[in-house]
Amino acid sequence: MIVLQESASAQNLDFIPRQFTSGDTYNVTIINEQTNTEVYNENVTSITENLYYNRFNAIFDVKQDNFYMITVKSGSDVIFKDKIFCTNQTVSDYTVNNSQYIEQDTTNEFIFI
Repeated sequence: MIVLQESASAQNLDFIPRQFTSGDTYNVTIINEQTNTEVYNENVTSITENLYYNRFNAIFDVKQDNFYMITVKSGSDVIFKDKIFCTNQTVSDYTVNNSQYIEQDTTNEFIFI
């Protein structure tokens, strides 16, 4: 899963494709899973090849707390497909209950003899 932030600036999207030829044109499509609408669809040649992965840098119109599907195609061949989650929390301390206190009720009673 790829994690992006809701931002008006460009973000890096790193991925490992099934096949890749530098300089070819690839179609990158991002679809919102809740509304089933396209939020990004571009033909790009700016995908760079690093040692073990590829990187694509762009401004993505994603909204916080939503899931998306990304598909990268070379012609009609799908070379990469994955899920994106958008959050503005840092990934290392991400919690579903951000800024909410969850009280734990328990019926455990300890008896000491």
